[in-house]
Amino acid sequence: MLENDIYKTEPGDMMLFAPYIMHHSYSERTGQGFKRIVLYFTPESIEDSLVLEKLKNGSGLYKVDSKIGHYLHGMIGMLLLQQEDMDDLHDASLKALLNMIVVTILKSAVPSEKPEVQTLIAKMIKYIDNHFMEDIKLDDLADQFFVSKYYLCHEFKKYTNRTINQYINATRILNAQRQIMETNHSLTKISSDCGFSSSTHFSRTFKAVTGTTPIAFRSSYKQKQRKGN
Repeated sequence: MLENDIYKTEPGDMMLFAPYIMHHSYSERTGQGFKRIVLYFTPESIEDSLVLEKLKNGSGLYKVDSKIGHYLHGMIGMLLLQQEDMDDLHDASLKALLNMIVVTILKSAVPSEKPEVQTLIAKMIKYIDNHFMEDIKLDDLADQFFVSKYYLCHEFKKYTNRTINQYINATRILNAQRQIMETNHSLTKISSDCGFSSSTHFSRTFKAVTGTTPIAFRSSYKQKQRKGN
């Protein structure tokens, strides 16, 4: 799931998504395992401005043929190995491999058309994305889309593999992370801006979603910024 688009992926497929775009991977069958490699990188890691612009506007699913896929997986494997090799060329080798991987995907992979999604689910996700800072109640959602609460919950879970409440919380925390990184606002203000009724609820939900507290997340981000400078 990439924002309000739900894609069906096959082995070897690649996905690109710009910063702060909600994304979530899951199997159609509960309990069925799958494997993926997720590569996060900052805009500063991309050396060419045209490539960076294409990345910002290129979120979606990309299909690659077997030959290009073989090369890409080889480069990704090399990048994983280089992460552990802490010599004086560590950063240069990682950046070179990253840029080659990205350029290869943009040049050689075929973007898939946006999928046809269930209209109700697409509208719900768009509504939540636009109103996450408000107090969203299930009764209000059901009234908004003229369906029963049971049907709403069942369909949302069916097509996203998340409950409505889980999606609302994930959306709020994603936006809270963005504010923590991009502003100097207090955590109390960020909590309120992102729709949480109290700082305690915000902190508890933040840790449940990310595995860390808002204070620890801000501290870690500031340390990375200092190292980068």
